[in-house]
Amino acid sequence: MLGTLIVVRVAWDAEAGVWWVEDSDLPGLNLEAESLEALRDKLPGAIEDLLEAAGHTGDRDVPVEIIAHAHTRVRLGAAA
Repeated sequence: MLGTLIVVRVAWDAEAGVWWVEDSDLPGLNLEAESLEALRDKLPGAIEDLLEAAGHTGDRDVPVEIIAHAHTRVRLGAAA
């Protein structure tokens, strides 16, 4: 389960106004926050809790890569 890198994919939910964990290499990682920075700040504690619960112990750093995406629309042909 635990490789050398944990990849976390986060997405913007415009309707709810939050960034949320859409997918990750770590089962059970479910977070959301009002900003990408706030979500990033929540990740270390949540990841540490999940890893400890799964029996991963020891004093080492586990790198986490956050991939974020959002989308919007551009209206063409609208009268100005």
